[in-house]
Amino acid sequence: MSQVRNHGRDRVVAQLAAGTPALPVLIVSVIVLVAVVCGAGTIWLPLLAAGPALAATTGGPRGVLCVGLLAAVLGATLGTRDGVPGHELTAVLSALVAVTLASGLASALRGRRERVLAAVRSVAEAAQHALLKPVPATVGPFQVAVRYSAAAAEARIGGDLYALVPTPYGVRLIVGDVRGKGLPAVGTAALVVGVFREAAYDEPDLLAVVGRIERSLARNLGADDFVTAVVAGYPQAGHLEVVNCGHAPPLLVRESGTVVAVEPARPAPPLGLRALTDETPSLQVLAFADGDQLLLYTDGVTEARNHSREFYPLAEGLARHLSDEPAGTLTALHDELLTHVGGRLHDDAALLLLRKPAASASEAAVPEAVSDDGSGSGSGSGSRSVSSRSRASAAKTEGTADPGIPVAALIKPE
Repeated sequence: MSQVRNHGRDRVVAQLAAGTPALPVLIVSVIVLVAVVCGAGTIWLPLLAAGPALAATTGGPRGVLCVGLLAAVLGATLGTRDGVPGHELTAVLSALVAVTLASGLASALRGRRERVLAAVRSVAEAAQHALLKPVPATVGPFQVAVRYSAAAAEARIGGDLYALVPTPYGVRLIVGDVRGKGLPAVGTAALVVGVFREAAYDEPDLLAVVGRIERSLARNLGADDFVTAVVAGYPQAGHLEVVNCGHAPPLLVRESGTVVAVEPARPAPPLGLRALTDETPSLQVLAFADGDQLLLYTDGVTEARNHSREFYPLAEGLARHLSDEPAGTLTALHDELLTHVGGRLHDDAALLLLRKPAASASEAAVPEAVSDDGSGSGSGSGSRSVSSRSRASAAKTEGTADPGIPVAALIKPE
């Protein structure tokens, strides 16, 4: 029986020790040691309240009460040893008990808030995975990497958006930035991504995909709301289609390492504002060969400032950290960006890097798709519409520019 009691006592002591924070106990011990060495207990005894007060910031209510109990026992022992008058010792111990109880309550409330925050963060993570689905390392013929950072770290999601989907008309992707912040911006981003994923599968023409998004936003956005975005597609081998709606120009990286901004040939308004202007988006067709890369990003990257109010030089950073692994390139870029701003971004930031590796022998052996007139035409991404094949043919005959320079081979208004 005595062994059972001893075992139960040892287990209780072990549980109490496990829940007691070490730093507050160390502080109480130091105060007691100073009081023993220097004497004059009434001077040092009130400082024992620092133990339970500090325990409330790191431990739970049980740990706070254990530290408070330890401080009270040691304080009473020291007061008795030093001959502290009874009324003074009672006042000190009463204050210590009051601080301990208040600290225990504060610790309980802090623990409750932490549990609520953890639940909110788990919901935010689930929402992020539903809205911004993880992108695999390989999509179709491309290597892909994505880095996303919300300005509010606790929220995990923000107003920036991205999506990349393989479709019957080739791989298509979007990177955008919603005006505003908070839940309204997240709702708009969810709307844009949902419409894009649906339209990307249905519409043979990339401009039609943009038109679907525009019409949906026109019905659902307020008068002052809009979304800047770049929509891109890869309808056939060697050709990349880009539609820029008021967004930062993507960076095209040739296999040689040359970095060039793909400026829109004709500026177009952001999505949601087309009714206010006569301008319509245009389609740019760029040569995109093996080894080329395309970086799409949001203004949270290029408008990030350091302590000297200097913007982050994204093009120079991309050239410095360029590699054959998109994930490694974006990791180095993101780390450098955080270093530039001092550790924390003040705006949402998204980076999406697309790389076309050299075609393998099996890919090169795939037979060419047959066009409507029966002649063969190169195909690197599945079936294509008649309009896409027409644009590709026009792109091939539009000019004879150096393939190392991004040139708008075809401008097609919606």
